[in-house]
Amino acid sequence: MTIRWYPGHMGKAQEKMAEAIRKIDVIIEVLDARLPLSSSNHQLDEMRRNKPCIKVLNKHDLADPAVTKAWVRHYEREANVCAIPLSARLHADTKQLIKLCQKTVPHRGRPGWPLRVMVFGIPNTGKSTLINTLAGKSIAKVGDKPAITTCGQQIDLKNGIVLTDTPGILWPNMDDQNVAYRLAASGAIGASALDYTCVGLFAVEYMMTRYPELLKVRYKQTELPETPTEMIELIGRRLGCLIAGGEIDVHRAAEAFLRELRAGKIGRISLEEPMPAVSAVAPDEEATAAEITV
Repeated sequence: MTIRWYPGHMGKAQEKMAEAIRKIDVIIEVLDARLPLSSSNHQLDEMRRNKPCIKVLNKHDLADPAVTKAWVRHYEREANVCAIPLSARLHADTKQLIKLCQKTVPHRGRPGWPLRVMVFGIPNTGKSTLINTLAGKSIAKVGDKPAITTCGQQIDLKNGIVLTDTPGILWPNMDDQNVAYRLAASGAIGASALDYTCVGLFAVEYMMTRYPELLKVRYKQTELPETPTEMIELIGRRLGCLIAGGEIDVHRAAEAFLRELRAGKIGRISLEEPMPAVSAVAPDEEATAAEITV
């Protein structure tokens, strides 16, 4: 299955952002700490040019801590870039982000010279949650589905900082299906554009390779099955995803597994590393189809 998802509003929003970014002092890019590279929109680098950028590794409480540290070191090697892991829901974490913004552009943030910050991120990385926490009230729409924010707005934080919110924007050409499958597994791609069975098999195969012990603990196994299909069936049986006759509903089982993965119920995991020894790789379509029909 090839994943494609680029709602029409995204193209128009990107044009407006490219224009608005000229008047911005610092950019906050909100990434999913479990897949920072895949959840980064490479077109931002073209738009921001040399403006300072803070990479926020959000949902770090769901990510593998050692891998997150490696990502921070990786990003801080880039010019005019720094990185900070945090949870967008926690005020203590976002206070550190405010201090970092002020440190990055120290000559602004006083009366008549506000520090102008743009918050950027692809869908479902927690951008709106971060803005609401920074503002101390519900301003941006928040949901567990991608593409909730569809238009930009400005928020005065009353501390010398003015935020510009932006819609969650993906890139129009998703040729790298490894990236697409990682995004789908994390929940960043709309449900209408994916097959839960294919994405579930992709995610469970990666987990069997990279985090087998977490699967054993979560689903009470001393040993794992040999194939991803058998693992999905086992999960379906554990979670009660059954149809008439006691057969496993593979689609429901895959969907249930992805919900558990996204919520952190299986444990803290990362889907990619700066120099990955094991990467989450999209399945070959023919091989996947064969697995599904088993």
